[in-house]
Amino acid sequence: MSSESERVAVVTGASRGAGKGIALALGDTGATVYVTGRTASPGDSPLPGTVFATAEEITRRGGTGIPVITDHSVDGEVENLFEQVRKEQGRLDILVNNALAVPDALTMKGPFWEKPLSLLDLLDVGMRSTYVATHFAAPLLIEGGSGLVVNTSSFGGTCYMHGPAYGAGKAAVDKMAHDMAHDFRPFGVAVISIWMGLLKTERTLASFAANPDAYASLAATAETPEFTGRIIAALARDPHLMQRTGNVLVGAELAAELGVVDVDGNRPPSHRSMLGDPPQFSAAVIE
Repeated sequence: MSSESERVAVVTGASRGAGKGIALALGDTGATVYVTGRTASPGDSPLPGTVFATAEEITRRGGTGIPVITDHSVDGEVENLFEQVRKEQGRLDILVNNALAVPDALTMKGPFWEKPLSLLDLLDVGMRSTYVATHFAAPLLIEGGSGLVVNTSSFGGTCYMHGPAYGAGKAAVDKMAHDMAHDFRPFGVAVISIWMGLLKTERTLASFAANPDAYASLAATAETPEFTGRIIAALARDPHLMQRTGNVLVGAELAAELGVVDVDGNRPPSHRSMLGDPPQFSAAVIE
């Protein structure tokens, strides 16, 4: 893989939240980072953040931020994104599949049949969009002779978290990492799914502020959105990267192994003991 300052990355869903943090952390290494999302102007979303603001901050921090308005539910727009990367850079080193539709009803209490079917939007922009983006990115990654694909995921892939729609989406991107790794392995491209902890996103911080006493303990162990980006940057320079391919890894544990700390100097804890282990997939292969 090329030197950090020469790397080209695509981070999907990076107007705000985890995607923004990951994009900024990769930009801190001097990389060129393509930032995708649908939010072009303040006010387009009830939450702050735009693809242009993220890209501008990347550039201010020493990288090169390139905003690309992309609806990840439209395959043609995703294909155009990677054609743009090819024309402008001629390479791709890192793809972070982070785009996720977050329906307003996601955290509603109660059984799934009492929740709206709009929860299934996260299987389109989330599960399906991960497959589509990697499909169109694959030729660029392969041509470089090495590369890294990261699917952002969570403990919801195995424990009950927000109901079956969310769980199915996370379990799916975890399994995709395993299966895509099989296809990419001969070309030196690694695929990893990273389980993030509770993140200090714009949405989460608003919840903390609205009820600080109830969330005090959670806030104390929450990760900044940049923490996962720092982990991904460390993974990209790991000489043993291909030994990790196809695995679902807990971000906090990987950070401890790679010597990564959060922006405040702290090392967030793993929630494995409370929420469970990542899945172990069969080594069997049926072509």
